[in-house]
Amino acid sequence: MSTPHRSDPTSAAADPDHVDPDPGHVDPDRADPDRVDPAVWRMAITLIVGALAVVFDTTIVSVALNDLAKELDSPLSTIQWVSTGYLLAVFATIPLAGWAQSRLGGRHLWIAALGGFLLGSILSALAWDATGLIAFRIVQGVAGGIMMPLMATLLMQAARGRNIGKVMAIITVPTALGPILGPVLGGLILHLADWRWLFFVNIPFCVVGGWLAWRNLPDDRPAPDRPRARLDVVGLLLLCPGFAALVYGLSQVEGSAGAADAKVLVPLIGGLVLVGGFAAWALTRTTGALVNVRLFRHRAVASSSTLLLLGGISLYGSMMLLPLYFQQVRGEDALGAGLLLIPQGVGALLARGLAGAYTDRVGPRGVAFAAFAFVAASTVPFAFVTAETSEVLLMAALFVRGIALGAAMIAPMGAAYVGLEHGEIPDASIITRVAQQLGGAVGIAVLAVILQHSTGDAHTPGALADGFGTAFWWSVALTAVAVPLCLLLPGLPEPAAPDDADAVG
Repeated sequence: MSTPHRSDPTSAAADPDHVDPDPGHVDPDRADPDRVDPAVWRMAITLIVGALAVVFDTTIVSVALNDLAKELDSPLSTIQWVSTGYLLAVFATIPLAGWAQSRLGGRHLWIAALGGFLLGSILSALAWDATGLIAFRIVQGVAGGIMMPLMATLLMQAARGRNIGKVMAIITVPTALGPILGPVLGGLILHLADWRWLFFVNIPFCVVGGWLAWRNLPDDRPAPDRPRARLDVVGLLLLCPGFAALVYGLSQVEGSAGAADAKVLVPLIGGLVLVGGFAAWALTRTTGALVNVRLFRHRAVASSSTLLLLGGISLYGSMMLLPLYFQQVRGEDALGAGLLLIPQGVGALLARGLAGAYTDRVGPRGVAFAAFAFVAASTVPFAFVTAETSEVLLMAALFVRGIALGAAMIAPMGAAYVGLEHGEIPDASIITRVAQQLGGAVGIAVLAVILQHSTGDAHTPGALADGFGTAFWWSVALTAVAVPLCLLLPGLPEPAAPDDADAVG
């Protein structure tokens, strides 16, 4: 049974003594409950501009590692840390977003994080060697780890439980645009300019995003006389390195001798111990834990996080397989592979409005069930790929897959917030973000091992295509596991009980 939305205690409608200064005024939310508040739209545009810097930076750099290795005269194993170091920093700082927001307020924290990302981008562009670039990418990762969950928190709090599907469609716009434009933009930059422009390109997004944030985001700093939230130091020392160790272990799978290699097992086991220790520690605290793990008692949060983990496996795992297939089997360069992946990104972008509307209309359960089923079905054509498979067929399948992926992310992400109090939203944002990103790390690691074993010593396009087909079958299977789990999501939320003021007259 679905949990109804709780009333926002900060809204005027929740105050029985509230008197409308203009009795003839009609609240637009009451007049049209399906209408998203213009203030939410304004906030969304403001946050999206800044978030695009983070999303583009991630996808741009991922296609440029070979070029960076040549330009900086470093082995690829070292240059990989440009991406790995950034990812570890993101995971280490995501859990801090809720505490930092409670201390600084959303607007000041967003501007500070955006400024940190700008600083890291400028320093990365000016890096003199691989070590410097890796260090400055970590600066970017610290800022990016704060920004992405904070974006979801600010928008969901502003929406006050209304039109969750539509709001979630707004939040996921940057993750749709990144796969569309990032690889293409990265390929064009490397073709036309110096590698340093991979990072200089972030400057306008950060500057304009910061200016918009100062103008449009509400000043929500805590009152001076309000008790300051204390940092959960024990939780910090357990959870942040625990997540980083898990991601590091998973990132070593592709380049190690195997999944049983010590470079993989030691950080994985250590990470699991630390995260498990944090869960035990947090459950002993009624308040003040770095992340409120008691939210997993909400079926919506637990089921949504599970699906986002599986969705991350499907999304990010395939993002690793697809460009490799186009490059290794069909002989495309980085720019060509990026152009061929555009249909998937376009589909994901176009799906957002429809998926958000249907999530609000029929509930996240039905939308997620259909979306994950279509993701699995639209991946099947890639399990039969050869070196001569029609590009038109593959691009059509990618377009359908993009539509399904867009809906598969929106529905469970929106479902996670159903029935939560205003103060619980930051923790839910952290949990869902970690689940999705951790799923991505798992997906890349698992499918990389499968691809290594299935391709073996194959060198001909035909033999390589057979190996990729096996890896894509595994991707289909991992996605299919999520389909029945969608039934655990909430259905259509029950309408909130009318306020006393509405019942009178």
